[in-house]
Amino acid sequence: MSGSPRETARRVLALEAAAIQGVIAQLDDAFDRAVERILAVKGRVVCTGMGKSGIVMQKVAATLASTGTPAFFLHPAEAIHGDLGMVVEGDIVLAASFSGTTEELLRLVEILNRLGVPLIAITGNPASPIARAANPHLAVAIDKEACPLNLAPTASTTATLALGDALAMALQEARGFTPEDFARFHPGGRLGKQLLRVAEVMHSGEKLPVVSTTTPMRDAIYEMSKKGLGVTGVVDGDGRLVGVISDGDLRRLLERDEQILQKSAGDCMKPNPRTIDGEALAPAALQRMEEFRITSLFVCDAERKLLGVVHLHDLWGLELI
Repeated sequence: MSGSPRETARRVLALEAAAIQGVIAQLDDAFDRAVERILAVKGRVVCTGMGKSGIVMQKVAATLASTGTPAFFLHPAEAIHGDLGMVVEGDIVLAASFSGTTEELLRLVEILNRLGVPLIAITGNPASPIARAANPHLAVAIDKEACPLNLAPTASTTATLALGDALAMALQEARGFTPEDFARFHPGGRLGKQLLRVAEVMHSGEKLPVVSTTTPMRDAIYEMSKKGLGVTGVVDGDGRLVGVISDGDLRRLLERDEQILQKSAGDCMKPNPRTIDGEALAPAALQRMEEFRITSLFVCDAERKLLGVVHLHDLWGLELI
């Protein structure tokens, strides 16, 4: 060994960082044209590549698809053995080959050209046949691989991956892709959950614990027990939230007054409870509960009409933290 594992790691990371810096220097109007061409197509971006480049292009396809640009990965060898039917009119192909001479990819490119399918290529050699067949060609030339033998694709695949990410982000911005769009494409993931609105997780309708100011406390306690949230909202005759009664409030009331069952909810409620807008993000509700050390937030409209309630346990279940 020429050095410690840590020294090897530093050398590899420095070489791969330099490769990405080198790609920045190679950016030209071809990148702008690539974005324009992809935005103009009515179909999908068909990402393809062999070997390590293929693995990178699988990730690029996934990033494109999750940020507003329909895309999928097509294995070039499988394509020329039947899967070419996956490419339809209106699609555009994004192919990666560092050498620009990968045999399986060359055969696919020749077929695509005959079919009139537009091609964007990412290679390290602008004079290569795959680069020449593309319009435009995106350059990812590097000085050397991070592999000590300068053989294993390392810095070159890092450069290709980084350029793919850059392309996806440029398309995302050009499309005006919003956090709401991101949440729509990631409904089951942690990132998507961060963008859920309070209205999407609140208890409403028959699941909402609510009583009026004139409701007897016996019935108010039953409502709290029935809905199982340890709290009930108290509304006036117009449905506006005016107070709250929680399990903790009940215990404190019983310590002071054994006759609370003879009173109404309006007599026993705590006025002006904390509320949140239904359009607020779920993490904002969690932060507000932690700030005021409460376990529930009522959701109201602009006129303070009660719409729902969100409980701390609902937010914990989303794994927002």
